[in-house]
Amino acid sequence: MSNDVDAPIRVLIVDDQALMRAGFRALLDAEDGIEVVGEAVNGREGLELARLHTPDIALVDVQMPVMTGIEATRAIAADPLLGGVHVVILTNYGLDEYVFDALRAGAAGFLLKDTEPAELLQAVRVAARGDALLSPAITRRLIGEFVARPPDRTTAPGFETLTRREREVSALAARGLTNEEIAAHMVISPFTAKTHISRAMIKLGARDRAQLVVFAYESGLVTPRER
Repeated sequence: MSNDVDAPIRVLIVDDQALMRAGFRALLDAEDGIEVVGEAVNGREGLELARLHTPDIALVDVQMPVMTGIEATRAIAADPLLGGVHVVILTNYGLDEYVFDALRAGAAGFLLKDTEPAELLQAVRVAARGDALLSPAITRRLIGEFVARPPDRTTAPGFETLTRREREVSALAARGLTNEEIAAHMVISPFTAKTHISRAMIKLGARDRAQLVVFAYESGLVTPRER
């Protein structure tokens, strides 16, 4: 993965459908500042290519033969040499149990396969910056999943080390607020809000904002409200 701000965003496409891979490649390769470094037909091949190319972004289908997208995501997240690889899950079904499990496994977010081209390109850039690909609307749907199927209550290692401010911003992030909205709510600057969130993520070992949201609910920091 390149640290040069002028270097193109390097993307790996992992999908067992040739037509989907071709469509994604054509769209991404046509965009300035984005480069497709490889294609894989299953999760195992995707993991091998991720280790070979260390891309900035891995677009990974959920359901594939040999190794699923969730298994590949978990393997990428567990590999210290792939710490800079942001996995974006591709799905046909929206926020289903597969995507929920993928977020727990370490995915930065997810996209529907029928998303608009402009949204896909924006998502790649968002994920490459290290921001979680979870809009407030998507976060609310994630919250709804917790309401419908509460997970086992667990506490992430490092949770007890969070300061009061870090717990507060984590809770607000889990409610679906953006950094700007958190800043307004707490009467602090957006930069300060982002700093608190970054520190909370480091202490919890969360790869990104998506995992921070999951940790916030699983630890009981935030309790889903019945709808």
